[in-house]
Amino acid sequence: QVQLVQSGGGLVQPGGFLSLSCEVSGFTSGYYVVGWFRRAPGKEREGISVLFNKDGSTYVTDSLKGRFTISRNNAKNMIYLRMNSLKSADPAVYYCAADARIRPTGYVPLRIEDYGAWGQGTQVTVSP
Repeated sequence: QVQLVQSGGGLVQPGGFLSLSCEVSGFTSGYYVVGWFRRAPGKEREGISVLFNKDGSTYVTDSLKGRFTISRNNAKNMIYLRMNSLKSADPAVYYCAADARIRPTGYVPLRIEDYGAWGQGTQVTVSP
């Protein structure tokens, strides 16, 4: 059974940084993808970043490039989301998600339905 356990998050001042972690377990091979999503108050859950564990390639949505970075530590089965220069638009509940379905070449899975396993979510608050 695939399980994702999140850690990190919390309160940070504007301009500060946070790192979220997602421990992934249960996959029988390394051919899976991990995504980070966030749901801001009053908004839909949106996909913001993806890591393809097969080759380590990554994607960050254009609006967050330069501030958010996704990375991994395969030895620890951990996926990270580093968030720098946090702004008032960034507070949300952040989720990691994972899935092993085969995707068309070039497809970046950013939809909720692209993922079958989800972490529990973690709150990120940005406040002076």
